[in-house]
Amino acid sequence: MIGLKALTPRGRSFLASGVAALLCALVLGEQDLLRVAVLIIAMPLLASLVVTRTRYRLSCTRRLSPARVQTGEESTVTLRLENVTRLPTGLLLVEDTLRYTLGTRPRFVLDRMEPRGVREIDYKVGSDLRGRFPIGPLSLRIADPFGLVELTRSFTATDTLVVTPEVVPLPPVRLTGEYSGGGESRTRSVAAAGDDDVAPREYRQGDDLRRVHWRSTARRGELMVRREEQEWQSRGALLLDTRRHAHRGDGPRSSFEVAVSAAASIGVHLSAEGLALRLVTDQGARHVVDSGQSWSLLDTLAVIRQSTARSLEHGIGALRQGGGDGLIIAVLGALDPEEARTLARLRHPGVTAVAVLLDLASWDQASGNASWDGVAAENARTARSVLAGGGWRVLDLPAGASLAGVWPEAGSKRSAA
Repeated sequence: MIGLKALTPRGRSFLASGVAALLCALVLGEQDLLRVAVLIIAMPLLASLVVTRTRYRLSCTRRLSPARVQTGEESTVTLRLENVTRLPTGLLLVEDTLRYTLGTRPRFVLDRMEPRGVREIDYKVGSDLRGRFPIGPLSLRIADPFGLVELTRSFTATDTLVVTPEVVPLPPVRLTGEYSGGGESRTRSVAAAGDDDVAPREYRQGDDLRRVHWRSTARRGELMVRREEQEWQSRGALLLDTRRHAHRGDGPRSSFEVAVSAAASIGVHLSAEGLALRLVTDQGARHVVDSGQSWSLLDTLAVIRQSTARSLEHGIGALRQGGGDGLIIAVLGALDPEEARTLARLRHPGVTAVAVLLDLASWDQASGNASWDGVAAENARTARSVLAGGGWRVLDLPAGASLAGVWPEAGSKRSAA
């Protein structure tokens, strides 16, 4: 029954013609017409049988190279089809399933696959939008050489393409400040995973006697040794303003997408320098990125969306509760003076704070939108002055400008003046 349902219009026409010829042959008693009728009926039935046998004997694998790309870049998808039977296949029509953001669905025609034969097909995918996009499942339309039968088979396997924000290479900047601990450019704090402490401990069998702490030994009345040096790890926090009302524009050129790209660029840059980061948004703490593992930050930013929050209260609270951050970088949209004052208080001796302020007026001007009124402009100027007065290094990022062009200001104390 499955094979008969797969008959094409041509196959149904053949079958109907064969049945009609068969009836005429029986009525007229024509043996030659009977033979022709049997042949016409047998052709779609045999084709259906062959195609039905073939449909469960094909395997498919998919490979993405690379599986993670930036917006605007392309990934190569390789489909590997294998005929695992001893029978050749008929005509194969191959179609992979894609989201519309990745482009049109790729379609290919394979004339024939020999027994145990393998075919590989390549095609490109890419997107100007961030996200995690499923690719697949693959569907096959198996047809016989005469076009009498066509059967569709869908595989279940899918793969995921991760499209991350654009990462802009940033010039090296010496983020100097009143930092505690050892290190030239960043705060050093004890790694959370460290096992040791600065205080001496009891002697254990096998400990080096050169580590004996004699003063503690005399005070405690038992042999005490110095602990091993602790692992130190640079730590920082990255605040991203995702509030919908704090941004302007839509699509890849919107201020929100520029903010996400800026956060990704800064995170990758600092992670490569050995900094462990906490990603924080206006919704609170989102993600912890170990040094050298910027891919996890990019995966998080690939799917981040705008929020309906009206204030930065939860984000500022997460920064305050984190503690131990010697570097705070905030990528901000519209900011009112009160929020700026709360942010400014997060910066204290031992902490370097950098604010990347999106110049929303330039986005409105670029789009011909006159919604940037005098009150909003005055709030922006006041917020900038408050942050700078609180010791923050403020970077202005207008529409169309590259973060790499303003990033050197992050290393200048004059931006905080």
